[in-house]
Amino acid sequence: MIVTTGNILLIGSVLLIASIILSKAGARFGIPTLLVFLIAGMLFGTDGLGLQFNSAEDAQFLGVIALSVILFSGGLDTRFSDIKPILTPGIVLSTLGVVLTTLFAGLFISWISGFEWLNITLPLTTSLLLAATMSSTDSASVFNILRSQRMSLKYNLRPMLELESGSNDPMAYMLTLVLIQVVGAGAVTASEVFTMLFVQFVIGGSVGFLLGRGAVLFINKLQLSNTSLYPIIAFGLIFLVYSLTDVCHGNGFLAVYIAGIVMGNSRMGFKREITTFLDGITWLCQIVLFLILGLLVNPHELVSVALAGTLIGVFMILIARPVSVWLCLLPFRKMSNRARMFVSWVGLRGAVPIIFATYPVVAEIPGSNQIFNIVFFITLLSLMFQGMTIAKMAKLLHLDLPQEKEGNEFGVELPDEIDSQLEDKTLTAEMLVNGNRLADMDIPKGTLVMLVKRGNEFIIPNGQVELHVGDKLLYISENRNS
Repeated sequence: MIVTTGNILLIGSVLLIASIILSKAGARFGIPTLLVFLIAGMLFGTDGLGLQFNSAEDAQFLGVIALSVILFSGGLDTRFSDIKPILTPGIVLSTLGVVLTTLFAGLFISWISGFEWLNITLPLTTSLLLAATMSSTDSASVFNILRSQRMSLKYNLRPMLELESGSNDPMAYMLTLVLIQVVGAGAVTASEVFTMLFVQFVIGGSVGFLLGRGAVLFINKLQLSNTSLYPIIAFGLIFLVYSLTDVCHGNGFLAVYIAGIVMGNSRMGFKREITTFLDGITWLCQIVLFLILGLLVNPHELVSVALAGTLIGVFMILIARPVSVWLCLLPFRKMSNRARMFVSWVGLRGAVPIIFATYPVVAEIPGSNQIFNIVFFITLLSLMFQGMTIAKMAKLLHLDLPQEKEGNEFGVELPDEIDSQLEDKTLTAEMLVNGNRLADMDIPKGTLVMLVKRGNEFIIPNGQVELHVGDKLLYISENRNS
């Protein structure tokens, strides 16, 4: 096919729409949406319909863009009040947990490299590099699965898992870069490694916090006649935060995540519009990212690493991740064993490990193609077995709660600047025992009924409106938490 603008747009639109349709079908069987996009990319790729995409550099560039948006959006939706009780264990998991996972998996990979029948021969440093690329839980997968299923969990497990997945990428990223340098250059001292990690984390955290605060002040002071421009401003700020942090030799991924948390937990104008806009952009980034990574792989090459990939994947799922989690959470004695088991199971691999696996390819590390194929295979394994069973595992361990209710049935929302809250309530016979008018009901002081919904009919109430059992009331009240 001749490469033209029209052909590129045609193929891109067909690929996008087809993958979304496939994801709807996959959801009926409990298949994670992102896994469907990844497989769709493989089906359209070299061994499928023949689309050619072989640039690891381009995939890496697109991955950085997509991951920045995903992390920022995840931070924006994270309430600090939710993560505060689990801040310490979350940080321990996202730092020490990554190091321990890399160490355990790396040693295992080095050990099985001695078996000729596995068709892999990786020295210890390269084995550790392979393990480092897979050492973090994937933020895109964790956010997507927990939020798309509106999963509620006991003991603040959901915010802890989201905090871990959103903040452990920097550690895995740094370990990957350090080990690439070790494999390529030969030696790096422990002090150099520590200094590099310290600088990346301190600068990344500081720049993310400062720019997040500055962004809130900027948006609140900015007076634009077209309110639809505010989400675009926020979108541009994501890449400003990442690039400035990178220029300062800090970790851009950590910076955008922290900036998102700071902005999401501050009083900021047009926050709802910004969040809604970024939700759509985040979905687009996830779809494009997984499709691109699916196109990048040559599925026939996965056959040669299938046995080794299965052994490494099973080891990471059943041994490396659980042991790392248990060691990290030892000081936190209040956490139950069931909770530790569930945290161990949500060690999802996804787009991030595949993106990190492109770094050895770009650096032309010996065996880098094999590293990429093994990481891709393990990602498929993780999404299939862990991603498809997270909800079932939560129920099995009795850690699930009723699904979260989003918004209200009236579709009415208030700007964050208004210090009030909207709630809806369905009337029962007991609530109308003193009379069937608003004036007869015991409505708390500071509460005002705004609308009554009866079937598909909306009624603007007054004190004399007759109410029926099953009517839904939308009322506004003072925010008692402020």
